[in-house]
Amino acid sequence: PFECDGLSVYKQEPLAVVLPNNITQIKKVLEICRKNNTPIVTRGAGTGLSGGATPLEGSVVLGLSKLTQIISIDEEKKIAVLEPGVRNLAISEAAEEFNLYYAPDPSSQIACTIGGNVAENSGGVHCLKYGLTVQNVEAIKMLTIDGEELLLTRQDEGIGLLALMNGSEGLLGVITEITVKLTPKPELARLVMAGFSSVRDCADTVAEIIKNGIIPSGLEMMDKFAIEASEAFAHPGYPLDAQALLLCELDGAIDSVNEDLNKVL
Repeated sequence: PFECDGLSVYKQEPLAVVLPNNITQIKKVLEICRKNNTPIVTRGAGTGLSGGATPLEGSVVLGLSKLTQIISIDEEKKIAVLEPGVRNLAISEAAEEFNLYYAPDPSSQIACTIGGNVAENSGGVHCLKYGLTVQNVEAIKMLTIDGEELLLTRQDEGIGLLALMNGSEGLLGVITEITVKLTPKPELARLVMAGFSSVRDCADTVAEIIKNGIIPSGLEMMDKFAIEASEAFAHPGYPLDAQALLLCELDGAIDSVNEDLNKVL
């Protein structure tokens, strides 16, 4: 199962797979691989579709799926400190008692890990309003190939190394701890669905929504092929006579949502 990630078109059997339980073991793996000039490919849950966790020939896969501790949640500061193997959805589940949640929600959030999210700079349906992973990470602890421990934060001066680590696909180091921003749950969320006679009309509506200063929490357009495929698979009740479909989600304070809803309609 480690010869590829979610992009199974490309496969390569690794030399070995290592699943450490702690940072000490990670350092030991890095030391051995460095001395033997062996490539290392870091892996989370392997749900990505970009080939980022595909092994190189003769490489060691360093899987971080066993590092699953939620170290702390600070209700006042609205942050959570996590090991890289914590599942995306588990963050929101743990923060629910504080009426907080982790906003980036990739489609694989039930399985993907926060370490993998950082490596791929994952987004999700709600990234239009709440940003990608890079906008929701406050700090990262990492190890270089030499075993040096680094702490990268938003407050660091000079080159923005924290932002650079987001989307780096494991090329710059091994992530061992992540501090993420938590978002208060909105008072209200409303979903609007509208069918259109053409994709162009649907796209123009998106432009009008944004032009009027409305930032939906989610905004997704589907063409006729996507509508028919979704209806055949999940039977959500989409209008099959539409050439395009727009799903617009608004969330926030009750008055604000209702005001934006009236503008959209």
